[in-house]
Parts: sequence; structure tokens; C-alpha cells
Amino acid sequence: MKVKHRFETWRTTVTARMRGKDRDSGAGFVEYAGIMIIVAGIFVMIDGLGLDGLISGAILTAVSNVIGG
Repeated sequence: MKVKHRFETWRTTVTARMRGKDRDSGAGFVEYAGIMIIVAGIFVMIDGLGLDGLISGAILTAVSNVIGG
């Protein structure tokens, strides 16, 4: 009888979490981690392709054009 009560409590809790107001709880962390993985991948690609010097040179040129240097 006690096991049945625990199962009913667990089922009610799981159902409430799946359908309740907190059903997306923790989704923000997963999305944040995914974005961080994508950003890290972009940095690795930039470094691996040797584009870091090209990008910094383009930024320096653009800033020089803006400030008139």
C-alpha cells in the first residue's frame, strides 16, 4: 500500500512538471550551453584558419577610417 502511494505521488509530480508552469525549467541553461559551444567553435575555426590577423587588420583599418588616423 505504501509503495502505491509513493508511485502516485511520483506520477503526480512528474505530470505537474511536464504540464505545469515550470515545464521549461532548466531550458535556459541548455540553450546557454549550446550557444557557448557554437561561439567556442567559431573561435576555434577563426584560429585554425589563421583569420585572426586578417580580422584584426580589418578592424584596425575601419577604426582608422572612422577616427581619421
